Amino acid sequence: MSNWKLEPPKLKKEYKFKNFLSAISFVNEVAKISEELNHHPNIYIYYNVVIIETWTHSENNITEKDYELAKKIDEVLEQSNQE
Repeated sequence: MSNWKLEPPKLKKEYKFKNFLSAISFVNEVAKISEELNHHPNIYIYYNVVIIETWTHSENNITEKDYELAKKIDEVLEQSNQE
């Protein structure tokens, strides 16, 4: 998990893409992972920038679910960079 900021009670990361469509494609992949894990982050899109915040709402804190989601989100980006 690189470059995730710890901003209690949240984990937060900003991603920058070459254009809007690339950003949206990434968000769609994050949505699929979120559904699989049944853990949904806040996602903000500003043209080619995507900001993701995750925390466990029921505990108002960062839990193992958030670290797992963050790791999987980073894996999506790694895989897309290898293609």
